[in-house]
Order: sequence, then structure tokens, then C-alpha cells
Amino acid sequence: MTSEPKAKETEQFLTGAQAIMQSLVEQGVDTIFGYPGGAIMPTYDALYDYQDRLKHILVRHEQGAGHAAQGYARMTNRAGVAMVTSGPGATNLMTPIADAMLDSTPLVCIVGQVKGNLLGTDAFQECDIIGISMPITKWNYQVVDADEIPEVIAKAFHIAEAGRPGPVLIDITRTAQTDKMTKPFHYPKEVDIISYRPRTVPKQEHVEAAAKLINAAKKPYILAGHGVLLANAQDELKEFIEKAGIPVATTLLGMSAVDADHPLYVGWPGMHGNYGANVLTNECDVLIAIGMRFDDRITGDLGTYAKQAKVVHIEIDPAEINKNVFADAPVVGDAKEALKALIPLVKQNSYPEWRAEFAKYDAIEYEKITKKDIFHEGDQIKMGEAVVMLSEKTKGEAVTVTDVGQHQMISNRYYRFKKPFSSVTSGGAGTMGFALPAAFGAKVGAPDREVVAIIGDGGFQMTLQELGTIAQSGLPVKIIILNNNFLGMVRQWQQLFFDRRYSFVELQNPDFITIAKGFGIAGHTVSDRAQLSESLDTLLNSDKPYLLEIICEKEENVFPMVPAGTCVTNVILE
Repeated sequence: MTSEPKAKETEQFLTGAQAIMQSLVEQGVDTIFGYPGGAIMPTYDALYDYQDRLKHILVRHEQGAGHAAQGYARMTNRAGVAMVTSGPGATNLMTPIADAMLDSTPLVCIVGQVKGNLLGTDAFQECDIIGISMPITKWNYQVVDADEIPEVIAKAFHIAEAGRPGPVLIDITRTAQTDKMTKPFHYPKEVDIISYRPRTVPKQEHVEAAAKLINAAKKPYILAGHGVLLANAQDELKEFIEKAGIPVATTLLGMSAVDADHPLYVGWPGMHGNYGANVLTNECDVLIAIGMRFDDRITGDLGTYAKQAKVVHIEIDPAEINKNVFADAPVVGDAKEALKALIPLVKQNSYPEWRAEFAKYDAIEYEKITKKDIFHEGDQIKMGEAVVMLSEKTKGEAVTVTDVGQHQMISNRYYRFKKPFSSVTSGGAGTMGFALPAAFGAKVGAPDREVVAIIGDGGFQMTLQELGTIAQSGLPVKIIILNNNFLGMVRQWQQLFFDRRYSFVELQNPDFITIAKGFGIAGHTVSDRAQLSESLDTLLNSDKPYLLEIICEKEENVFPMVPAGTCVTNVILE
């Protein structure tokens, strides 16, 4: 007689831990990247009963959970979910959270905390994660009452994904996880936060002012950033550039928003960007920035950046308007909505003489840099030729996930992206160790895409334990290590700017193939150029995870290069 009411009560009045799981299901979450521990254990216990609805992936380090969630988010345009315990579990998540904040990647991080009555007592594995994470999250919140959980989680996803995306952290005490709710579970289907209502549709008068500048331009130039992809606006961007006839460059995070073979695509600007894409920034008369924030790696010396140009800045985050570069025609709104409004107002046009200027610089760059990177004498493999061959073999349709360093610049320079959402990298934070877990997360988010992690030998060693996660999943993530036995980017700077004083940049590397085999992942090393093509075929034809180590020229440099803090026209070509 007593069992039925008890069962009904359990169904209606969930524990906080059960409410977390049910909230994630209601939100439409399908994957959690996590690592259990004491303070989050009640929630992991509840997860045991939700395995038919929520896939949990056990990473090997909490940093890996965050980066994997980032990779997942970058492929799906939905918030990635990471779940870890308190103390060191939570602090290990701070690097990917900071990375996600700078790169506008939506994350929801669920973190365990000590019991409510122990808060502030320096209890075992207690850490003020709210204080630590405040500067690097869009929003964070500590839950001390089980009844708060559904509303807080709904709010977290809304904030993470709405407007300019970013990371959100929810710190949940152990007490809030184990206590029962005092009211029936209800998950809000819609969230309306009075203090957070980002503008998505721009003001018509602002769009008209932008169109007026664009239509009067003689030398217009578009810089398309990550915001184009975040808004899923790549089709609108294509329609806009083809109607207006304007040359377009993409930022590092905007790579793949435009087909690399499109006749209006002129490459990418920045420290290691294309020659013309940099120099002609200071010759255009109207600069149209779409979904980008004028990062210092793009602008160099702000005192000399595009001073001759009128600036149209389309950006969803009003805080970015006029922060670094003054906008003559600011347009606050979602890139997709802004372009939809702008397309009918711009005139059909083409700028053959202006576009010829980019072609002139491209020809110089090809002769001085590209030809040497791809066609050269000798047996040693250059990074550029390896990436070009990979691009050709995958027809430019793979997802490349890069770490940070020379290999990152070379990969984005020479891989010819044909499809959107194909470049995943760490931009603003420049996080070594990003690529391996992020590649795994990208494969989880887009299982039908070919995902290739391209990593330097230095960055690979920072998160190589995630080979265990990849092996356990069985997902065919392809891994390329471009190995020059150096921290290559730092070495290049030391060569060019510190009189070749190579201070602690040479690496004594382990046997990467043996390590991979220890995790159950096959692989091999190639050092002879004659065997490079066959080696890439072996990698790409594997239906399981595979690691290819490519031994590269040891002191190869990446050019072009704009020295940090200098004018964008100050380009070093060799």
C-alpha cells in the first residue's frame, strides 16, 4: 500500500542531482564530457539512470573535458557541456573556459562543490570557483538549493548561446545535489532575462548608413570573422560579396566561412596572414568588418591601422563597437540578420582594378614564400607541402583542428577549406594542448565529417593523455604531429628578434608512436618526402583512430610575418 505513493513522490520530487540530469534532457543535450569526483558524485550517481538519454564521455583530464566540449560546440553551434568535481577538478577547467570566452564558444560547465554548511571553511577540495571564474565567464552562479536547479540550468544555456556566445559556469553544492526538491520538477521552456536581451535585428537606419558608405566606395574590403559562422551566415555572406563584388578576407576563426577557391576570397589578415590581405587594409577606402573584434593580431599598431578608411562594423556585442577601431557606421546585430537587411540595399558592382591589386601581391607572395614551401629540393619534409597534400587528398572537405604555433599558421595558410565549419582552432587564448581533445569533441559533434587534428610536437605533449579517451571511444579521429623537435614559433621569434639565442625551446621528444600504441592507437612515422603521400593515404584510409608523425625540417620559419605591434604594412616575406 505504501510503495505506490512513494514511487509517485520520487517521480515528482526529484533530488537536485536528478533535476540536473532531467534539466539536461529537457534542454536537448545529448553529450556530456566529464570526470567524476567526490563533490559531483551524487550527480554521477543520478547519471547512471540516464545513460539511455545522455551520453557521457570520460576524459582523462578535466582540461580535456573543456576543450572537447569546445570542439563539440564549434561543430554544432550548440553549447558543449562539461561536468567536473570541485577543487582541482574545477580549476583544471579554467583554461578551456578562458579559451571559450575569448573565442565566443558556448559552454555550460557544471561543477561540484562542497556541502553547503562547509562553504567558506576551507573544506577538502573547496575552492572559490565563482570568484576565480568570474572574469572568464559570461555568467556564473552557485546553487545552494535544489529547487533552483531547473531555472538556473535553463538560464545557463540561454546565456551561453544567446547573443555573443560564451562559457557559463554553475557551481552546485553537494547538499543541493542530494536534497530533494520541495516542489514538482518544472523546466522552463523559454527564458526571458530582463537584464540580458541582446539585439539580433539591427536598426534599419544603421543598416542604411552602412549601405551608403559601401555604395560610395572605390576600394571596399571585407573582413569576415567568427561571428559569421556563429550566426550561420555563410550563405548570406556569399550572396553579399557576389552582389557587391567586394574582396573578402577571413580572420583565423572565420576560416571556412568562405570557399577558399571563391574568386573574391583574398586570404586572411594578421601576423602570419597573406601579403595583400594585410597591406591593402591600409589602402582600402571602406573597411567592412563582420563578426570580428579587431584583435591585436589582426590590427598590429592601432595608431597606423586603416586610418584612411571609413569603417562599417557589424557586430552582435555592442561592447566591441569602437573598442579598438572607431566605426563610422556601426551595425549592432546578428551577422545573418544584418546581411539580410544589407543585401537589398547594396548596388551590384565589381572592382576589377582593386581586385587586381590583391592579385599582384598574391603573385609576389607565391614567388617569395609559397613556391619555396611547396616545391623544394632535398628529402626533408616541409610543413607546407604536408598540409597541401592533405588538403588535396581530402578535397578541402575535412575538419582540421589545430593547436597553437607554427603548424597552426601553416595549416590555415595551406589547407583550402571548401565547406563551412571546417576550421577549429584556439584563437584569442592561443592554448597549447587544445587540438587533441577538441578534435575528439569535434568528431563527436560531427561524426560524419573527416576530422584531422594537426598538432605540433610541443602542444601534443600537453594533453596526450586524451589518446585514452579517443581509443576508448573508437571514433576514427586522425592525428598528425608536425614534429620539428622545437617549440617552433618561440624559436622563430628568438631567431628573428633575439639574435638566435635559443633559450629553452629545443625538445627531446618521446617515441610518439609507441605512446599511441600503448593507448591502443595505431600509427607510424614518416621522414622521407617520397613516402609522404603513401603515409597520408594510410592515415586517411584507417577506419579507426590513427596517428601519423611527420618529421619536418627543423628550423623552418613561417612567413609572411608582421612583427607584433607594428604596422600591418610592415610585412616580412623571407
